[in-house]
Amino acid sequence: MMRLATIGLNHHTAPVAIRERLAFAAATLSDAVRDLLQTVAAEAVILSTCNRTEIYCVADAEDVIDWWANYHQMNVDEIRPYLYTHGCSETIHHAYRVACGLDSMVLGEPQILGQMKEAVRIATEQRALGTWLNALFQRTFAVAKEIRSHTCVGDNTVSMASASVKMAETVFPDLHQTRVLLVGAGEMNELVATYFAAKKPLAMTIANRSLPRAQALCDSLIVSATACSINDLPKIIHQYDVIVSCTAAPMPIIGKRLMEQAMVQRAGKPIFMLDLAVPRDIESQVNEINGIYLKTVDDIDSVVATGKEARRVAAAAAEQMVASKVAEFVAWQKQRQRVPLICALRDEGERARQQVLNNVIKQLEKGLSPQEALERLSVQLTNKLLHAPTRLLNKGNDETLTAAVSQIYRLQPPQHENERRLA
Repeated sequence: MMRLATIGLNHHTAPVAIRERLAFAAATLSDAVRDLLQTVAAEAVILSTCNRTEIYCVADAEDVIDWWANYHQMNVDEIRPYLYTHGCSETIHHAYRVACGLDSMVLGEPQILGQMKEAVRIATEQRALGTWLNALFQRTFAVAKEIRSHTCVGDNTVSMASASVKMAETVFPDLHQTRVLLVGAGEMNELVATYFAAKKPLAMTIANRSLPRAQALCDSLIVSATACSINDLPKIIHQYDVIVSCTAAPMPIIGKRLMEQAMVQRAGKPIFMLDLAVPRDIESQVNEINGIYLKTVDDIDSVVATGKEARRVAAAAAEQMVASKVAEFVAWQKQRQRVPLICALRDEGERARQQVLNNVIKQLEKGLSPQEALERLSVQLTNKLLHAPTRLLNKGNDETLTAAVSQIYRLQPPQHENERRLA
């Protein structure tokens, strides 16, 4: 049965090795949404980031899980232990929490809201949003804005970008004396570049598939930086002490053999490497090389602990607001579900009115007096409108129906004669 649902996995439920296998690359996300619509879903939005992949949909959850496994050529039983499934009201609550950063590795981080908006934009282009998801995400974005404005949940936040610098400093305490290479010029590395530039390293280089985009990022920094192509990595990678990679590549672009060669050229001088991509950009075997300190997004959690207690206090207030907003949305949903019934009821009343009016007009044309015509109109209209509830009440002793009719017409049950006397 199709209903509003969320199926997903995140940094709480799955390690990066699983997350990268079930992620959707930016280049193929539109195709994935389209395929999901053509096979099992009536509406769909796919959110895929380094820390989570979630499918918000109107569909049967089991069908979506089967589709997801088949899409990535995996066995359903292999991925099921890492997945969570939310029903209708749970989906609303989860979407609100995700958008507010309450479910993020970095509590309160703002980047996830932009990622959700981008996922909705892509789904909109594929005409994948209908009544349910359109309403859900419109309200989700409004709630996120309100909660961030009225709580301190985003304060004292150590972002993944700033955490990248802190992690690099565990290997190179003085980043001013290092050479930094960023692989990829997307949104995450834009933030990372800003933090590393503030440390004024000896040199910074941005490697990207699109050279103009890499150059644009270089030009935006407060230090001099050089742009190059990712294809140049084999020739230059040995020159850098700190390497942060975050691209949308479906497969690793920095392998063990390349880094072994780089370490030979560096004569054993250490390298700090941070892979922020999911799927990963750097082969995990690189960590086996002496002198290389390779970290992934899953290693950031301990670094972002700074200010976590203060954010938890703020998060408690945010959670209360989320619960209140969920209740409002559920109430709105129920009201929406009653709209067709209300319309049908009004249409039936209008049909009865027109029928009685047409009958009386014909009688007026035959010479019936206006006073008698009005009398007949009122009697006939009353009989028509009360016929259906009267017939149902006469059929049996349904207490629920009796109570409903009494409430609708604001009726008090008639008192018996002995009750009137006592009164």
